[in-house]
Amino acid sequence: MTLIMGAVAYDPKVVTIWDGFRQWLRRQGLDFDYVLFSHYERQVEDLADGRIHAAWNSPLAWLRSERLAAAKGRAVRSAVMRDTDQDLTSVVVVRADSPASSLADLAGRTVGVGAVDSPQSTLIPLSFLRHAGVDDLRVRRFDVGAGLHGDHIGGERDAARALVAGEVDAACMIDGNHLLFGQEGTLPAGSTRILGQTDVYDHCTMAIVDTAPAAEADEFVRLLESMSYADPQVRPLLDLEGLRQWVPGRTSGFGPLARAVDEARFYDATGTVTAREYDP
Repeated sequence: MTLIMGAVAYDPKVVTIWDGFRQWLRRQGLDFDYVLFSHYERQVEDLADGRIHAAWNSPLAWLRSERLAAAKGRAVRSAVMRDTDQDLTSVVVVRADSPASSLADLAGRTVGVGAVDSPQSTLIPLSFLRHAGVDDLRVRRFDVGAGLHGDHIGGERDAARALVAGEVDAACMIDGNHLLFGQEGTLPAGSTRILGQTDVYDHCTMAIVDTAPAAEADEFVRLLESMSYADPQVRPLLDLEGLRQWVPGRTSGFGPLARAVDEARFYDATGTVTAREYDP
């Protein structure tokens, strides 16, 4: 039986990545194929309904998959993750010359965030700020790629640009993108400093629904975990996907996002989309 996986086409490289993985997996004897989705909500619904067997999910898509599947009497598992998906943080960044010395100093100020559905630059950091007692912020959202759950980091980058331009007093982003934006010049060297940092959380995961063919699903996970960065055929694909090794999936790192989703009323307990300003 063919194992069918879903992936969201947030960037043209997604085709290159999964075409390459498909060829490699089939050479190892796994009957594997993939389908592309324009946004995560449709992918999650197809996974929960059993129309696909696996889904390369954002953290937000994982949470909805878990809730939606449970509401339908099904279950999903976090089967495998990238080594770069675990123990991440988001940061609240200000300009180097900002008078703010603590998060409390942002009271009444404007903070720039990414897209409405970005876990890393919107949902998690805004929850972090609320729990730090900073709940009277003016939030300026940069909605780029709604439905892509922050994978398209354009909104995150636009928030960083707004910070440099003095249009916002602080900006939220994942720690890795803070470094990236510095390397690419979006944030000039020495122009910013970190005012606060969230607790650690996990990012993407390969979700597999319990209606998937068991033998094929287990072989899929085994083969992904067997991929070697030393393999010249696999290494360019791993580089494109941003990892060196696939590692066993886990669910322990989704707590901060689950809290943020509930606080923002983004999804309800059954996985229904309830965010009023979200239109993927």
